[in-house]
Amino acid sequence: MTYWDERYRSTEARERSWTEDAPLDSLTVLDALGLEPNDPVIDVGGGASPLVDALLARGFVDLTVLDVAARALAEARARLEDPALASRVEWIVADVTSWTPVRTYRVWHDRAVFHFLVDEASRLAYRRCLDAATSTGSTVVLATFAPDGPETCSGLPVRRWSADDLERELGDAFTVVRRERREHVTPWGSRQPFTWVVAVRR
Repeated sequence: MTYWDERYRSTEARERSWTEDAPLDSLTVLDALGLEPNDPVIDVGGGASPLVDALLARGFVDLTVLDVAARALAEARARLEDPALASRVEWIVADVTSWTPVRTYRVWHDRAVFHFLVDEASRLAYRRCLDAATSTGSTVVLATFAPDGPETCSGLPVRRWSADDLERELGDAFTVVRRERREHVTPWGSRQPFTWVVAVRR
């Protein structure tokens, strides 16, 4: 069992710092992209996030959720209740740093993974996956802990990022078109500053 499987097994949703009642920040950013319902979207590190529920409710028909924790994806699928809805989603249990995409996506969304990649080798592996999963015109939505955000999360160290740092990390293959600071409020009321960037692949 992975570290994150155990985290999901041993906690209720309201005990997890990353839990959101509604993924309002993600939806605000995605809604601004002018997406079509058939645009393929992947939520990297989506776990049990309600983002997939919200996108299904908006009529999206080509959704993928990738997470290292099978238990998290099972929780999300069970929450959907309607098997027909769950079957419209591709659920992938994988570590994004070792996963090999077999297709490209219109949108790559990640508000959960990148700040856990504290060493350069992991980030390079992530970038190789990102490059393989996107093509010219694809959009990357990346949210990480801000420079004044938490130094650890769920017992693991994280790396905090400014928008400038993320732009440099994405490199010349991407053009950053939006950057902002948002705060995630945990289920117990703590505020976690996040850096959000939206970048388009050249």
